[in-house]
Amino acid sequence: MSTLFLRTLRDDPADAEVPSHKLLVRAGYVRRAAPGVYSWLPLGLRVLRAVEQVVREEMDAIGAQEILLPALLPREPYEATNRWTEYGDNLFRLKDRKGVDMLLGPTHEELFSQLVKGEYSSYKDLPVILYQIQTKYRDEERPRAGILRGREFVMKDSYSFDLDDDGLKVAYNLHREAYQKIFNRLGVKYVIVSATSGAMGGSASEEFLAESEVGEDTFVRCVESGYAANVEAVVTPAPEPLPFDDAPAAQVHDTENTPTIATLVAWANSALDREVTAADTLKNVLVKLQVPGAEPEIVGIGVPGDREVDMKRLEAAVEPASVELLTEEDFAANPFLVKGYVGPNALLGNGLRYLVDPRVVDGTRWITGADQPGKHVVDLVAGRDFVPTGTIEAAEVREGDLSPDGKGVLTAAKGIEIGHIFQLGQKYTNAFEVDVLGESGKPVRLTMGSYGVGVSRLVAVIAEQCHDDKGLRWPREVTPFDVHVVIANKDAAAIDGAEALAAELDAQALSVVLDDRKASPGVKFKDAELLGVPTTMVVGRGFAGGVVEVRDRFTGEAREIPVEGAAAAIAAIVRG
Repeated sequence: MSTLFLRTLRDDPADAEVPSHKLLVRAGYVRRAAPGVYSWLPLGLRVLRAVEQVVREEMDAIGAQEILLPALLPREPYEATNRWTEYGDNLFRLKDRKGVDMLLGPTHEELFSQLVKGEYSSYKDLPVILYQIQTKYRDEERPRAGILRGREFVMKDSYSFDLDDDGLKVAYNLHREAYQKIFNRLGVKYVIVSATSGAMGGSASEEFLAESEVGEDTFVRCVESGYAANVEAVVTPAPEPLPFDDAPAAQVHDTENTPTIATLVAWANSALDREVTAADTLKNVLVKLQVPGAEPEIVGIGVPGDREVDMKRLEAAVEPASVELLTEEDFAANPFLVKGYVGPNALLGNGLRYLVDPRVVDGTRWITGADQPGKHVVDLVAGRDFVPTGTIEAAEVREGDLSPDGKGVLTAAKGIEIGHIFQLGQKYTNAFEVDVLGESGKPVRLTMGSYGVGVSRLVAVIAEQCHDDKGLRWPREVTPFDVHVVIANKDAAAIDGAEALAAELDAQALSVVLDDRKASPGVKFKDAELLGVPTTMVVGRGFAGGVVEVRDRFTGEAREIPVEGAAAAIAAIVRG
């Protein structure tokens, strides 16, 4: 350690929000170069390479073949799939010296499709799975949490090419099983959830989420049935339509000073002859959808008043469009939209789309805006008084909601996305006409899968799940070193003995870091705990009596073992 390129820090970095960010910086694993861009220092790079190797071994085990494509890419393939536009501001765009548009690759479906088209021409060549472990680039608007959400990151992306959907399902399941083996080897606590395909396209899609309180993804699961899904992918069970032949006519009421659901419910309970809750009201949220390359569109979103609009669910439902709430200027430019009192009919009557929660079925009766200042309409019946443009999954999903499979209720938790697998189908092979000659002699359009693992993100995820108040606690599969040897004795014999023991450990094919610095034992012990190597050997006062101390970073257990045979004993501990 006297020559290791390492400086540990006693204080947390000012911009660090989550434990992994704080600890990886403090322990000298990474250093910030720019917002969302990090340098990997020697210890961090060893962990990153260890994660890569686990991923590589499990990908190789399913017959996948590793290649490496460029990160600097031409515009044309992404124009062919419209993702040059759809990615919007998340894409790093640049021009070369001749003015030709280029980009830094966020993902490589286009390039892999072109590669297979250029190399393969017969059904006999299929199936094939290709993968790479490579740096990706996405211009995150708000990079945060260190390497958990950066603008430059290392990802394993693989792509399967098959002759039919049956072959695609085989490749998909191979990846699903490989990912479980990867995350189990890395010691990550995770859950597999149903997910949306988003800008990637395709049919089936599942996410692997590491359980973490600092996660940006909310998922729900049903203990009774095993159902699990990212909230963006939850499908709301729609109730049966209700008869409305005997429903009272809709009536407009003066409801001055009721611009919120709470004030509206208070008014209703004092003015109407029935008990009213927020769930009896219809909340209409106005948003602007911006599809890249098109004019912005004002859309009304109707949800039961006891729920908020979940912007992440809404964004997933309208992708690739971006979403923002209407501004005061937007209301001024559209005077038929009365802020706080917007109802379905002003939207529909002025040619705007009105998308409602699936719970808003024909026959349901609502209290909602009457499109006049200070007025609401009571007993507005869906299917009779208004017909929405369609339905949308935008309302928040809450703990206690009925599971979509009808077999229990949902509980919610937070997670960090560490893997995502897609059955893409022919979206990209259609774009590039990736055909081979089939067994019948006719062209066959290939079908495709896409599968990603966040390699650099996994380093942060493991740090999130494997730390305590003293520092990091790396699992053996990814630890930067097998053994941390601390010289806690100034005696020359002890120093020589520690160096000899380190050499013996090295001869046992173990990786060793030797703390030979001229620092106090207290400083060395604090750094050993911060760095998080699973096994520490302390060569201290007991050395003269023929013993050394062995500490387990995970359990905190410490015990003395004889110097004679210590290297072999520690090798046995490391190898389990």
